[in-house]
Amino acid sequence: MYQVTTTLHFCYGHRLLRYRGKCRDLHGHNGVAEIELSAEELDALGMVKDFTTIKQAIQGWIDAQLDHKMILCKDDPVLPALRQLQEPVFVVEQNPTAEHLAKLICEEVKRLGFPVTSVRLWETASSCAVYRPA
Repeated sequence: MYQVTTTLHFCYGHRLLRYRGKCRDLHGHNGVAEIELSAEELDALGMVKDFTTIKQAIQGWIDAQLDHKMILCKDDPVLPALRQLQEPVFVVEQNPTAEHLAKLICEEVKRLGFPVTSVRLWETASSCAVYRPA
């Protein structure tokens, strides 16, 4: 089994509903997503996937959808105010935890046609969540 990993950086804000800690308030992170791809065989060029192709496709999606956006649950009461102010938001179905964001990114990588085996999302320099598709 061959594996490659690429690391992508983005900034985002969020908050967690029904949470008692600091993350209950709007705040931001400098996120780092580690995208791991795997293949049993290499392509004609001897690669799992070209790093440039990976970065263009996945970083492009992250930049367009998540970077410098407030990522909030669809039930967040601050959404109407942010929308009225035309602030950039990305709405998700559940609390935008690191775990859910890792899954969201993983599902998009898979949808883009890459053989993803895991996404590790670093929310801080010392805390990350990992999602592996079944």
